Amino acid sequence: MKSFGSKLIPVIVIISFILSGCGQTGTQDIPDAAENLPGFYITDSFGREVFIPDEVESIACLYSFAGYAVSLLGRGDDLVAVPDGLQRDVMLMDIVPQVKKAAVPRKSGKINIEELLRQNPDVVIIRGDTARDQKELEQLEKANLTYIVVDYTNIEEQQQAISIIGQVIGRSAQALAFNDYYNGIIKKVNEAVADIPEDERTRMYHSENQALRTIYRNALPADWSKAAGVINVSVGEELSMVNNDYYASLEQVLLWNPEVIIANENSAMKYILGNPQWSGIEAVKNNRVYQLPQGISRWGHPGSVETPLAILWTAKTVYPELFQHIDMESETEYFYKEFFDYQLSPEMIEQILRGEGLRKPKGEV
Repeated sequence: MKSFGSKLIPVIVIISFILSGCGQTGTQDIPDAAENLPGFYITDSFGREVFIPDEVESIACLYSFAGYAVSLLGRGDDLVAVPDGLQRDVMLMDIVPQVKKAAVPRKSGKINIEELLRQNPDVVIIRGDTARDQKELEQLEKANLTYIVVDYTNIEEQQQAISIIGQVIGRSAQALAFNDYYNGIIKKVNEAVADIPEDERTRMYHSENQALRTIYRNALPADWSKAAGVINVSVGEELSMVNNDYYASLEQVLLWNPEVIIANENSAMKYILGNPQWSGIEAVKNNRVYQLPQGISRWGHPGSVETPLAILWTAKTVYPELFQHIDMESETEYFYKEFFDYQLSPEMIEQILRGEGLRKPKGEV
């Protein structure tokens, strides 16, 4: 870990954890010596009290959302370590060229601690599954790295995650502005769909990456789809879990018979539209299968920061008559200019809303 200023003596911060079956960690032991250092304490998503130096100059993000959030809040140029997935996001690399240069010290769910140490980060941001892995935690602690855990399963927690990251990297005002925008979109959509009775709302199936991979109840997309005014047919149902992802069977989808299908991967959408086994589903028969847009990341993906855009786009797509006043082209242009200081061309806006060509295939980084 870098020193907290050239005239200060490095201090070893020892962190102790108590892991429970729910994945919560205990609180950090707070060293007396830290009281004399320029910095502050924050509480992370796991309730840990973590001392953060005032001067955070280099940032390591070991999962995608953290990298997107740091870029959103204007500190992307200070990323020294990222997940390899960020280097596949074409638009992000254009906005933040540093992403391409950053190290990738975490692959296949495991941290290469030697590579991470070579980057000498002032703070490391990890996700919940890493924090639940005792071996990974021991590596971080033995290396004397300051790290925070940022995790979420719903809108409120995602906004809290943005706020935590904003505090850590000195961008609290930007985090507040983003969350205000986020809540403004939710309010706008809620007002528009308020008169639709719950049992008359459109039933939607959400295909995530693969045709039958879908949304479980304890996931951000379950919450944002509700905010969009739709009934997500897989939420609350029994699903199969494979490698921490959830899958429905084709028989289940046929029984749900959704009125609308959205997919965040073009290959999944093409499969659904071209497979005769899906042809009897109401959404397919009525040509109401849609590709989610993609910008910095896939809109609406659990690790995306473009959740407010996903909410608005879904509501307008499902209920076009209620959202005639919403221009998604203008809203998209505004979002990236406001939060990434990036001016989109009309051609780029069209490509984002089409959801194609902005993420490189694996192996092409």
